[in-house]
Amino acid sequence: MSAIHWDEGPTRRSAHWQSESGAAPPKRVVVADDRTKADHAYRQACEGTALLWQGDFHNARQLLQAMSRRIDRKRSRSGTLPSDASPSEAFHLHRRAVSHRVRVLGKLLVLLDEDYVLGLRRAPDVRQACLEAYGPAQGPTVVSLRELQGVIGAHQWRTKGVDVPALGAHIHPHYGVFAPVRGEYVDLVAQAPLPATIRDSPTGSTAFDLGTGTGVLAAVLAERGVDRVVATDISPRALTCARENIHRLALTDRIDVTGPCLFPEGRADLVVCNPPWLPGRPATSVEQGVYDADNSMLHGFLAELSAHLRPGGEGWLVLSDLAEHLGLRTRAHLLEAIAAAHLQIEDKLDTRPRHPRATDPTDPLHAARSAETTSLWRLVASG
Repeated sequence: MSAIHWDEGPTRRSAHWQSESGAAPPKRVVVADDRTKADHAYRQACEGTALLWQGDFHNARQLLQAMSRRIDRKRSRSGTLPSDASPSEAFHLHRRAVSHRVRVLGKLLVLLDEDYVLGLRRAPDVRQACLEAYGPAQGPTVVSLRELQGVIGAHQWRTKGVDVPALGAHIHPHYGVFAPVRGEYVDLVAQAPLPATIRDSPTGSTAFDLGTGTGVLAAVLAERGVDRVVATDISPRALTCARENIHRLALTDRIDVTGPCLFPEGRADLVVCNPPWLPGRPATSVEQGVYDADNSMLHGFLAELSAHLRPGGEGWLVLSDLAEHLGLRTRAHLLEAIAAAHLQIEDKLDTRPRHPRATDPTDPLHAARSAETTSLWRLVASG
């Protein structure tokens, strides 16, 4: 873990630096408090100076909101996209704007003591939330207020859980693990016809859930009657999260969580993969559930699928076409990758997203989101 340094009067101080995105500790740090004006804080943050907050916690939140409004005002004054901008140009400009927002707002910092106590007036108790996200403290730690808000929100999600109607139960996501808030892809897996080898297996059926995340799809498959499900992920956080959810659902006798890996050993009657839907480099652990660098997980799944299917087995690829509407991937690219892996399409089930941004005309990517379709591709080995 890197260290961050700052001056308080004549005293030079330091602490561990925590950044989920892997950002380097800021080189220039000044102390800020309730007397700090939003314009001054915003200007310093834009220039690369971090502000270590030592005032009231709720005032820090208000300052962060004020800085966010100034970012929005500057963006609105800079004008809209050119009328001839392509969808991919619009997407990359949007990501650039988001990166700028993250960079500026990430300059407002807070100090946690060696037990993750946030020693600000009117501060909440964040000890359990930080312990869940970061593990045991290694001493005083400085983190951006924005990241800490994400840690607090993740703790609330983990405590409350996400209702999954297809399971009739709640799934409890951990920090850094993609939450199943978009229920349409879960419903596709819950409703698609199972391969005949699962329905008619005399020796017991097996399914693989690749990139299991919270374990939600593995649980759906087990509830649908698959005798044994092997769930994998490359993320240690996801593996821990999935194991806890499977235990909570009393499915440990039917579901094995293993990894880190993409494919487990052996073959299965059904292999399910819901890869990140957008090609791109993830900036944080949470974005690993959204962005698939160079389509690596998609291509890895397709390339190895045939070798892991039992005779008569199927691979289910659950994928949104949002990348196609954004000009980041073509349908031809996907079809060519399927054919190159010696697979053929048995069927395709479609559904429309139900999340709020799909119908929000103010969303910068509204045109693409409003046209989005989520599909379950039923793939079988060709020949």
